[in-house]
Amino acid sequence: MALRRESELLFFDCGEGAQRQLAFAKLRYGRLSRIFITHLHGDHVLGLGGLLQSLSLSRRTRPIQVFGPTGIRKFIQALSETLHFIPSFDVIIDEINDAGRVFENSQYIVSVCRTDHNNILSLAYRLEEKWRPGRFFPDKCRQLGVPEGPKWKKLQLGESVRLENGTVVTSEMVLGPKRPGRGIVYSGDTRPTKDVVTLSSGADILVHDSTYDDSLMDKAAEYGHSTASQAARIAEEAKVKLLVLTHISNRYKDDRILLEQARRIFPNTIVARDFADIPVPSADTVS
Repeated sequence: MALRRESELLFFDCGEGAQRQLAFAKLRYGRLSRIFITHLHGDHVLGLGGLLQSLSLSRRTRPIQVFGPTGIRKFIQALSETLHFIPSFDVIIDEINDAGRVFENSQYIVSVCRTDHNNILSLAYRLEEKWRPGRFFPDKCRQLGVPEGPKWKKLQLGESVRLENGTVVTSEMVLGPKRPGRGIVYSGDTRPTKDVVTLSSGADILVHDSTYDDSLMDKAAEYGHSTASQAARIAEEAKVKLLVLTHISNRYKDDRILLEQARRIFPNTIVARDFADIPVPSADTVS
């Protein structure tokens, strides 16, 4: 899953042929900044080697961060040694052992919880945007005598400015109420778990394992996966806005049965498709 956020591109898991999919999706290699791996099974990590080599061939010099469970460092080192490949950029590796916040910058926070996928350390990720300044009202700026230009920009960013006559204008005087950021959760492979419910609380989008239909619930439990209705109950309990079913078993030539089972419980559900573009509107966007 690729997440486009402003000028940045983030990856969640990196299966085989990821660099080809990037090209087909017409996503820019240079925007990729961070990769979040849920667990060390082949279909979630075997694309890393090709992707890192492709980035290097494009003469990238900017560092890239890779987050993943303990063992991800050893895996990437083995790729480099086996393929006799040294990237043209720094690969910053952050190994994760337990739940909590794993990354934060001025715009968003990434947190994880542990999931339940047999006896392997596996993770779910949540990207949560920080609250943003409220809507900017230019007319209020003009009424207060703030000249258009750099001072307007500072006010839009939540800062205060001082006018030539000594008057201080605060951002609260020209902005509406603060606006909540968006939240996106990616479960990776997992049986239903309360930890994912907690991590997903109120999220705009939950992308959740839905490997099997309900008739194969025993098989899902055996192999550490969820059924469509189980994913829907997680979404319902977490009160998310949209559920996206993913990791569909290739036994299904027609996945409508999974969609129907999920929608009986959580109507606002879709099935993930290759190259599907799912917008995540801001809280103040009028649809």
